[in-house]
Amino acid sequence: MRTATYFFIFLNLSLALFEEPAVYPLPFLVTSVVEVLCLLVFFGRLTHFAKVTHRNVFWKDTKNICIMVAILLSLTDLAIYGVLRIYNVRSIRWSRIVRPIFLINFAESRQIRRAFRSIRNTLPEITYVFLLFMFSLLMFSLMALKLFGERNLQTAEGLPYFKNYLEIVFDLYVLVTTANSPDVMMPAFDFSSWYALFFIAFVIVNTYIFMSLFLAVVYNNYKKHLKVMFGGGICD
Repeated sequence: MRTATYFFIFLNLSLALFEEPAVYPLPFLVTSVVEVLCLLVFFGRLTHFAKVTHRNVFWKDTKNICIMVAILLSLTDLAIYGVLRIYNVRSIRWSRIVRPIFLINFAESRQIRRAFRSIRNTLPEITYVFLLFMFSLLMFSLMALKLFGERNLQTAEGLPYFKNYLEIVFDLYVLVTTANSPDVMMPAFDFSSWYALFFIAFVIVNTYIFMSLFLAVVYNNYKKHLKVMFGGGICD
């Protein structure tokens, strides 16, 4: 039963690779039949679980309620999408975002729920580091606007360089990953090589210091919550 449940969960999640828009799209009838089959299996597994569980316990378990709601939403979305498709009305499958619910909430997925709960408990504790990082990014973006905005610099494509504050924020955010380095600083570097110090300082502060701090906080808090769950015998 566990193997079958995991197989159909994997099959249901894999449908996103073949539904519109997809690199290898399958006909809508094929994907819809497979999805309905998966939902029937999930419903059957839930019914089987209800038969061997006390009624009050079953209905008080939020995991079972989440699965039933996800099945209902998926069937409703599939029916609406099918009707709109008949009348050539373009729409999207919004219920795809609920598919991971099946992976998390079935009884067989206890370890996944523990990991998910550890991630959820870790998020509030990394908020302060994230806010500090965003503050640093916004401040560096403001300095970049003051340094380069009035010098009428242009990019290699002939576009204005660092004239719009939101675009600067985005460019420097990408620079944290070094994906646009050194291209993003070349117009300023061509104007004066001393401006490279600004970008070097930005990379040191945000890429090396903040990202290392961010990773350390995430790892330590995740490990702490996971240890509490396993050591404390938290059940679900």
